[in-house]
Amino acid sequence: QVQLVESGGGLVQAGGSLRLSCAASGRTFGTSAMGWLRQAPGKERETVAQISWSGGSTYYADSVKGRFTISRDNAKNTVYLQMNSMKPEDTAVYYCAATKGGNYYAPFANSNYDYWGQGTQVTVSS
Repeated sequence: QVQLVESGGGLVQAGGSLRLSCAASGRTFGTSAMGWLRQAPGKERETVAQISWSGGSTYYADSVKGRFTISRDNAKNTVYLQMNSMKPEDTAVYYCAATKGGNYYAPFANSNYDYWGQGTQVTVSS
């Protein structure tokens, strides 16, 4: 079992930055691919970014390419999402998710993730 706890959400003005963190505990974190997903009101949950267990492979949704960066520190069992040049359309609840392991490909479907955090609200004001 893996427990995921997100932090770092909040209110930011358009053009600003936030860094989300996801701390994992439980089984071996280093073999899990990780993802950040978001869900805005009335919309489906969508992948924002994902990263392989080693950190060597990353994927970004087109809407965040060049603005967001996903990274991980396996020694700290933590994955990060650095969000820059934020836009009002980035407003959503952001979720951290992890797989149990297995083959890596991009992007994962939501159903590929085995563990989920509780979510953290990110609001970007115009």
